[in-house]
Formats: sequence, C-alpha cells, structure tokens
Amino acid sequence: MTSYEPSRVPGADPLYDVVVLAGGAARRLGGADKPGVRVGGRALLDRVLAACADAGTTVVVADPRPTARPVTWAREDPPGGGPLAALDAGLRHITARHVLVLSADLPFLQESTARLLVTVLRTGGADGVLLTDADGRDQPLVAAYRTPSLRIELAALTKEHGALTGLPLRRLTAVLDLTRVPGPVASFDCDTWDDIASARARIREHGHVLDEWISAVKDELGIDLDVDTGVLLDLARDAAHGVARPAAPLTTFLVGYAAAQAGGGPEAVAEASRKAAALAVRWAEEADGDSTAAPDGTSGTRPDAG
Repeated sequence: MTSYEPSRVPGADPLYDVVVLAGGAARRLGGADKPGVRVGGRALLDRVLAACADAGTTVVVADPRPTARPVTWAREDPPGGGPLAALDAGLRHITARHVLVLSADLPFLQESTARLLVTVLRTGGADGVLLTDADGRDQPLVAAYRTPSLRIELAALTKEHGALTGLPLRRLTAVLDLTRVPGPVASFDCDTWDDIASARARIREHGHVLDEWISAVKDELGIDLDVDTGVLLDLARDAAHGVARPAAPLTTFLVGYAAAQAGGGPEAVAEASRKAAALAVRWAEEADGDSTAAPDGTSGTRPDAG
C-alpha cells in the first residue's frame, strides 16, 4: 500500500478539501440522528471528521450541530434533496482541485485511508478513486474526486433534468472514470442498528480497544497530539511493578503535566517519559538489592541497631 505524508506549503493550494454528506433521513434507523449516534464514545460524524483533519476546507452538508472540530456548514435546497443535491451544495464552498467525498456513518475510516485515496487520485489519471466494500461493491461516498470533473458532470445533469433533487448518485458515478481500491473495513457504514451494534463490538476487541479509547479521550479533551503510547504503557508497567500499582496512573499524569510545562508536543512527552522510566528502573533496582548496604558497598548500620 502506498504510504504518504502530505506536505503543506504556506500560500499553496490546499492538498484536498472534504465534503461530508450528513443530512440523510436514516430511515433504517427509524429516523434517528445517525451522525450523532455514538460508537466508542464518539459521534459517527466526529469519527469521520477525525480521519480528514488535515484537509484544507471541510464542509458538512447538514443542519449545524456541535462537532469536535470546526467545519463549514452547507445545506441543499430544499433540504432532503438527495446525495447529488447535497454534494452540489457542498462543492460551492471548496476551492481545492481534489475533494474527498464521505458519508457521515463510517466508524472505521482512518486518516491513512483518506490520504491513500487522495494520493492515488493525484498520481493517476482517473476522475475519482473510491473504495469497494467486502462484497466488492462500489462505495462512492468513501472516495476522492477531481473537483472540476464533479462540477462539469453535475452541471450537465442539472441541465438535463432541470434540478439535482431526487437524482440517485449513480447518475453521476456512471459517467466518471473511476479507480477502485479494496477497503472492506474503512468502507463499513452504519445503515441499521445491527451495523451500529457490530461497530461497537468491534472496537472493544482486544486489538482495537486501546487505540479507540485514546482517540476518544483526545477528542473529548480537545487534544491533537500523537505520542508513542507504547512508551507510556512501558512506563506505567515499570512504575506499577517497581513501586506500587497506584504509581502507574499517578506517574503518567505527572509525565503529562511535565510535558505541558515544557511546551507540549511528542518530544516533550518522550523526554518526560524517558526520565520517569529511568527513575522507575533505579527505584526497582534499589528494592531488589540489599536494603542494608551502604553507598560504599559496606554493611550499613540501622539507626535502631543495638
């Protein structure tokens, strides 16, 4: 799989923009507020927004609501006019030549997948790049497109039908040259309550739960910081083993506090963790040695020795 780190040049065009369609009726959820349904403690919409945090402009087509990060709000006219009308409304607010188009119900979409879609689009010649699900079906709302291609075809459909209201998304994708990338997990969407239950169960599996919890905490606290969680876990283990079990959470808290005082950032966390881990090792070594030994290696005399 192609790995990619986006570069940002001050004054340059944004790498990509995002349009998230979040105004559907959610009929199979009984009309529930699907973007606000929580999976792993986070609203589905916030989970999608976290996957495209490095976009130039993020437009959400829906009625405004609280979100974990700022976005631009748009709405098709009339509301509920369908995906093509919603997409057209969102495109009016973006400027990048490449746009990520997403639904708001993708619990497992990751930043790496968003970057992959944009990278394949930028390096190829197609109009768009979309994921396919576990059954090989196209998922046009987990895709990156060339913005001019979308605008040209939407304008043609508007001219042909008089309006985009009520037109299915396939009217657009059928006339585009598309590249397909398998993505059975990232393309998993939550259309039913059974889907919601499956997503909630999956993130509590052993291989996912810690990353999910850390992501949820960072969203809740408004923290945008990537740190080596392995280092912190090793520190907590050493403190619990070499000192006492309550030392683990207290030590990691103090590491965070020290890192904040040092200006924050992954480097500050790593340095504070290194110092605390070294202290935990020294502490454990003392506990494992002869507690009556004097610093010079001779036998010490206890204050209460007779």
